Amino acid sequence: MIPTSLPLFDQAPGFDRAGLAARLRALAGKKIWIGTSSWKYEGWLDQIYTRERYLTRGKLSRKRFEAECLAEYAETFPIVCGDFSFYQFPSPEYWHRLFASAPAGLWFALKVPEEVTAEVFPKHARYGPRAGMKNESFLNADALNALFLEPLAPYRDRIGTLIFEFGARGTPLREFAGQLNPFLGALPPSFRYAVEVRNRTYLEKPYFDCLHAHKVAHVFNAWTRMPSLPEQMTIPGAFTADFTVVRALLREGRNYEQAVEQFSPYDKLQDENSEAREALRALIRRMREERRAAMIFVNNRFEGNAPTTIQAMVE
Repeated sequence: MIPTSLPLFDQAPGFDRAGLAARLRALAGKKIWIGTSSWKYEGWLDQIYTRERYLTRGKLSRKRFEAECLAEYAETFPIVCGDFSFYQFPSPEYWHRLFASAPAGLWFALKVPEEVTAEVFPKHARYGPRAGMKNESFLNADALNALFLEPLAPYRDRIGTLIFEFGARGTPLREFAGQLNPFLGALPPSFRYAVEVRNRTYLEKPYFDCLHAHKVAHVFNAWTRMPSLPEQMTIPGAFTADFTVVRALLREGRNYEQAVEQFSPYDKLQDENSEAREALRALIRRMREERRAAMIFVNNRFEGNAPTTIQAMVE
């Protein structure tokens, strides 16, 4: 269980951590889980995190902070989205350390490795000789099961959903839906799944019908070249499962690099997006009325400081 009492410490001005934790616990009790994308941000010290917990010889220990802060994160938030797994197949030992570092009441949403979702590896230095090459493991359900799902099986009760992120691509919608359909059909039913696309042209009936057929959620995502959250939420058929996933990542028109440069170190709100906030509030009201589960994640690069965005959203 997430603790109901919180230690006293010097918070950022105007930030009520205890009040936020109470509101989020109440919403989680109604199957509406709200958290952040990732959690290892020193910019949240004196806001979400107690600086004194991570001092060694009077100085902040980054190693200690990154190893231990998830437990304190769980004192405020009931769920977290792990983006790290997009870049690797974590080992069983890694999963054990991760889940042992947080209380059992904390839920996780995890991104599926791009080794399965990238049809062609991006032309980026971190891909080395594979940059620009076709990925032979694209939508390989057997590889996903052996390298990702089976190692996660012992922790499935702590996983809210697994997210398949597909970056912007040139494949026509019907071809993409034709590729996705058999893949989703081959997945074991022991997890809940969600799909996030970065092509606005994919937000049409063939895509939504494919997800609905397999009880997979569409991830409503605020992203550079995607329609705004309010627009996405009014598309017919966009609610494809008995649960909903939302990721507030970037303001429309702003790219990742611009957000990093503008908002780092993510210690304060810098660009309020009132339209998106109201869309998220409306979604929460709708999910409560329909008694449907929802998982909502806010990224620092959305407005500059995810905890403040969430605080404003639920007040």
